[in-house]
Amino acid sequence: MAELPGIVVTGASGRMGQMLSKTVLASDAARLTGAVERPGHDWIGRDLGEAMGGAAVGVTVTDDPLEAFATAQAVLDFTAPDATVEFAALAAQARAVHVIGTTGLEPGHLAKLSAAARHAVIVRAGNMSLGVNLLVQLTRRVAEALDADFDIEVVEAHHRHKVDAPSGTALMLGEAAAEGRGIALDGVSDRGRDGMTGARARGHIGFSAIRGGDIVGEHDVIFAAEGERVILRHVATDRAIFARGALKAALWGQGRAPGEYDMADVLGF
Repeated sequence: MAELPGIVVTGASGRMGQMLSKTVLASDAARLTGAVERPGHDWIGRDLGEAMGGAAVGVTVTDDPLEAFATAQAVLDFTAPDATVEFAALAAQARAVHVIGTTGLEPGHLAKLSAAARHAVIVRAGNMSLGVNLLVQLTRRVAEALDADFDIEVVEAHHRHKVDAPSGTALMLGEAAAEGRGIALDGVSDRGRDGMTGARARGHIGFSAIRGGDIVGEHDVIFAAEGERVILRHVATDRAIFARGALKAALWGQGRAPGEYDMADVLGF
């Protein structure tokens, strides 16, 4: 029997890092072969399972991603933009599938990811859940069906520790709405309203961000016209949905041609 794909988790001590690690450890389709943290972190050199407060799992946390990636078939990465770019180059060198859930990526970061994708598979999405990716498809279809008499607003809510806004998922939904309308999001995006802003511009797509408590993730796409509203909504109550999606993407990417993919590809949308 062929050996199960080996998977490395970066940012292993973080909320998502721990959830990703637990998801891979519980899987019968993959094995956890590495856990990476930043240099100087107090988990370095410790068994990952014990560092997470449980039993030993036989995986030692390291600050050397190159060594960890060398024998892996996939990397799960929900870290920060600069770290993700560094990991992309190393994953490409190892020809490992790089699954990226990192948000806040800017054009310079994306250009470097595209360069890495010439040598290996990169699956990147602002959200890995099945429900959210279905919502993206529905948003595109509804935007295509309704004209600019319907104003579009994307409202998202996350926990107090989230550092970027709008969320990667909100931007995915905004892009989908813009695509449905046949326009570029950059030209119609309203991301901040304060003071005397004047009337809402026809055809613009607005974004609002809520931060508080332990909210895992809530996203509404509102299509509002005179006398009626259509509201599409997704509520996440458990980060495990993102971890399961990331693992699914890592397994889907095995044997694929190098290139950039997203969860629509993974889910067959």
